[in-house]
Formats: sequence, C-alpha cells, structure tokens
Amino acid sequence: MNDVSKDDAVMLTILTRFEKFNLPHALEIKEKVDAGGALSEHELKHLENIFLDSREIRAMIDQRPDLQNLYAQVVHLYHEITTKAVENTQGSDSSNGDTNKS
Repeated sequence: MNDVSKDDAVMLTILTRFEKFNLPHALEIKEKVDAGGALSEHELKHLENIFLDSREIRAMIDQRPDLQNLYAQVVHLYHEITTKAVENTQGSDSSNGDTNKS
C-alpha cells in the first residue's frame, strides 16, 4: 500500500468513526445543553477526546482542501456545545445562591 492509500484509509476510518459515533453523540449532547442541561463526566470526557483527536488529524486536514469545510463545521459544532455548557453551568451557579456578581 502506498502513502496516499494509507492516508486515504486513515481518513476513511476517521470519517466513518465520526459519522457513526461522534456526530450522533455530539448532537445528543447539543440537544441536552440547548435545553439547559449540564454535561455529565462521560460527556466531558467525550468532548476532551474529540478535542485531542481533532488536534491529531489537523495536519491531515490541512492537506485535504475537500475536507476543510467539514472540519471547520465540526469544530464550530463542538464550540457551540462547550460554550452553551459553560453558560448553563454559570447560570446554574448563580441560581444556586452565587451572589458574587455585581
């Protein structure tokens, strides 16, 4: 197998895993945080793993202009999830008697 074929096989594996596992799980988490929910320890670990994976494949994505838009959309989705989760946590903290705000 030549290098191009190896890279293609790796990318296919990454995309398949994303489609079958990571995206559905991310959409479930997004639905939860959009409804005001907080992240579980399992969901936090999942997001951490996705972040680490995205850093590892960045160099491959930089070589694949056909996947750069998808990569940007995925990064944006995870950014939306984490931003909303932080907002929910901060809102929960203030509603639980956190009066340190001005």
